Amino acid sequence: MNPTSSSDTPSPAQQYARWAAERREQKAIEGTELAAFTARYPFALDEFQLASCRVLEQGRSVLVAAPTGAGKTVVGEFAVHLALAQGRKVFYTAPIKALSNQKHAELTEWLGAERVGLLTGDTSVRPDADVVVMTTEVLRNMLYADSSLLDGLGFVVMDEVHYLADRLRGPVWEEVIIHLAPSVQLVALSATVSNAEEFGAWLQEVRGSTEIVVSETRPVPLWQHVIIGDQMLDLFVDDSGDPVISHGPGARSDRQVNPELHRLTALATQLPERHGPDRGRRGGLPSRRGTRGRHRPRGSAQRRPEREARHDLDRRDHDHRGSRDHRDDRRSGGGGRIGGGQRSLRRPEVLALLDQHALLPAIMFIFSRAGCEAAVRQCAQSRVRLTSEQERREIRAVLDEELSLIPYEDAEILGVAAFRRAALDGYACHHAGMLPLLKTVVEHLFERGLVKAVFATETLALGINMPARSVVLEKLVKFNGVEHADLTPGEYTQLTGRAGRRGIDTEGHAVVMAGPRFDADAVASLASRRTYPLRSAFRPTANMAVNLLDRFDLARARETLETSFAQFQADRSVVGLARRARELEETAESYRQAMECDRGDLVEYADIRERMSEREKSLSRARAGADRDRTRSTLRSLQRGDVLALPGGKRRGYAVVLHVDREVLGGPQVQVLDTEARLRSIRPGDLPSPPAVIDSLRLPRPEKLGSGKVRKDTAAALRQRLAGHDDDPRREVRRKAGRTPSTAATDETLIALRDQLAAHPCADCPELESHLRWVNRWRSTRRDLAGVYRRIEGRTSSLAKQFDLLTGLLEELGYLTRAGEGELEPTERGLRLRRIFSDRDLLIAECLEHGAWEGLDAAGLAAVVSAAVHETRRDEGRAPELIDDPAVEAALIASGEIAAQLQAAESRHGVDATPPPDPAVAAVVHRWARGMHFAAALEGSDLPPGDFVRHCRQVVDLLDQLTPDERLGATARAAIAAVRRGLVAQEIDR
Repeated sequence: MNPTSSSDTPSPAQQYARWAAERREQKAIEGTELAAFTARYPFALDEFQLASCRVLEQGRSVLVAAPTGAGKTVVGEFAVHLALAQGRKVFYTAPIKALSNQKHAELTEWLGAERVGLLTGDTSVRPDADVVVMTTEVLRNMLYADSSLLDGLGFVVMDEVHYLADRLRGPVWEEVIIHLAPSVQLVALSATVSNAEEFGAWLQEVRGSTEIVVSETRPVPLWQHVIIGDQMLDLFVDDSGDPVISHGPGARSDRQVNPELHRLTALATQLPERHGPDRGRRGGLPSRRGTRGRHRPRGSAQRRPEREARHDLDRRDHDHRGSRDHRDDRRSGGGGRIGGGQRSLRRPEVLALLDQHALLPAIMFIFSRAGCEAAVRQCAQSRVRLTSEQERREIRAVLDEELSLIPYEDAEILGVAAFRRAALDGYACHHAGMLPLLKTVVEHLFERGLVKAVFATETLALGINMPARSVVLEKLVKFNGVEHADLTPGEYTQLTGRAGRRGIDTEGHAVVMAGPRFDADAVASLASRRTYPLRSAFRPTANMAVNLLDRFDLARARETLETSFAQFQADRSVVGLARRARELEETAESYRQAMECDRGDLVEYADIRERMSEREKSLSRARAGADRDRTRSTLRSLQRGDVLALPGGKRRGYAVVLHVDREVLGGPQVQVLDTEARLRSIRPGDLPSPPAVIDSLRLPRPEKLGSGKVRKDTAAALRQRLAGHDDDPRREVRRKAGRTPSTAATDETLIALRDQLAAHPCADCPELESHLRWVNRWRSTRRDLAGVYRRIEGRTSSLAKQFDLLTGLLEELGYLTRAGEGELEPTERGLRLRRIFSDRDLLIAECLEHGAWEGLDAAGLAAVVSAAVHETRRDEGRAPELIDDPAVEAALIASGEIAAQLQAAESRHGVDATPPPDPAVAAVVHRWARGMHFAAALEGSDLPPGDFVRHCRQVVDLLDQLTPDERLGATARAAIAAVRRGLVAQEIDR
């Protein structure tokens, strides 16, 4: 919808046309189930909702792609209505438990508790009801088990189906879509994706008759703004300079980037940074507002309607400068500077600006957990208060009720006191590291309009229904787990989709904070594009292979994989790859012609240089190996009480030796205490070079070091002993231990290669370096070309080929066996693997088969299972604590050895390696399972409470999968009871 006017009042002709269209629609659906369904609503449904519902009533499946907040769930609810009217069952699936619980509550309120069931990994409520809400994993498991609950199933609603692109959860969605019975109608609800037609074409191929309904229109108009210095300007304006709507009803196609943004950014880069008496000010730029007309003034927050305040800012433009300077004189501290002039606003100042412009409630996206916590502290220090006395009383009542579940002894580690103070003042943070209970409280308060500002990470944009009047993006760069990367248009759309509450706000607002190197045109491009392609994450796994071969023959199993969306996309991409290959061939030929030298063979010269480089690397690796041998020898010679300076790696710092185990496999293993009183385990592979013994320390008896107080006192004594030593332990290591000497200067092979290079005819060419650059480009292009050829070869039936490699591995390991005429079927071992759903499914199965986890008590099994499910985030680098239980340590070592053997087998078969166990938080889980309270279990760990609870949920899920095991079942049930208690149980049972 792109009207040419942004006026909110339609003309009489437009009003009549709308009325006539609604009358025609009403007549068209009279007497249908759709008519009965729409009678529930006091408003007319949107056209895309009606079109989708008509498709379902005609007996076909439907893919609905629409923006966040557009009302896609209405289509899912019509599927529920239709199923009940036809006497059939309907499953409503969601990707995560929080969404399942939310939908279960909504359907229960509509249909009554007796008609609605709930199935998640740890909850089962009325599974035989006519309407069952469940996570997608549960439905996948039901399909593989051929559950009787599938009888009579008529509809499956897959909410948030764009999760199909998720690396961990995505494959489950494709398995469900592929394996559902042909008679089941599919309702796929997705965010707006740029390749909806491609996804719909695949659904048509796999599921039969499927209609694609796409809506690009936001239900609430969206305005885009930029905060630059202390000013908020519109991002888009028309030819006359008036602000325009960018998306939704009233959007303008003739918009352009606000010229004032270009002027201010250009001026900011020209101005020197201020010094002297005006240093605390924001650069002295003229204060001309570009937000003309849509917001109310400060002092009227939450009290005046938006329309009444539409022209307040224009009237204040002329006298605003004086009031701003007065504020600046009182303000201390601040953000970074834009260019050389204006200082960016601090977060409390941003909230004040939003409140002044009637843009609260707001969500400010800060792409780090620490940043969210810091924002709350800054607001507290600035005494920000966004609530009235009446609102504070309501907030206090909610907090008293919902936080009563938190034990007193755990309140401090969870930061409950600070959380309460911030919530009472109307702001809070929301990120995955928080206790889920606290996040839920924030959501409840925000939905009721009591909390006016939430500082959140991008995870808030996924799934949870929590819209706001405005959304603020503090930066347009975020860490993606590997590097800091620019936001994609799809991510920008997802985040700003929260702006504008349908039925509450007449408009939504997206605000970008201008930082250094701000580019208005780049932001405008980001805000205008709707590139959000859906890419399949489907891949065959060991669990999937044995499940397929238990149900189908080998040919049918391979055919099933070839019908996946991943293979569908791969086959389509071959055309583009062939075109790319032709381009690279032409480029390589042009480079070959440019690299000719009249002195001699340049390629030969470049080969000698490359062999020299490889030899130097080989010598470097040999030197590193010698360092490892020296490290092993040094560790073996250590004595109790030695004070160590540790070189780089995860164990850098100072520590004192507590115990040396010289007999352990892969050892020696040294237990140390660092300066922060943390117990650490060091093996030769943990250090890049030998540590240095710099002193010694008298230690308490070993049995006393089990006390936390004694460890803290010992750490304090260690810090005193280090007084006078270098702050950087690496310098101590270089002085006292050093590295193995380099042999590069005396290596005969390297010397011979250097002589060959010097004697080569091309060595004297004056254009040598220029020629070599062409050689490098030619070689790089040839490598790219070879890669494209490999991809073309691999794309054809690529998943089936991966499946064949995987089945070869499973046959070698005894999970599959030949069964006549080249068929494969699961062995008893393979049937046990069927029950294990995990990223490390095969590793877990191997540990069970080899008895690596037998003989453990409940807490020990929980700790080992923790290592089997945990995956340390790239930005954490958390070193594992030692667990004071020899049986657990032995089980972890055995699991690591099995992982190494499995990786070797996977390498032989060309299968992606399974990551080894990760015991980074196993000690915390062990303490919790032994009965310690929440704060005591987390003591000495930097593990956030929310991460711990979520991890415990994963531990309980895998333990539940182990309960049928004859050898571990009883211990697994006891471990579940030990982990699923207190705050963890409250969160799992929510």
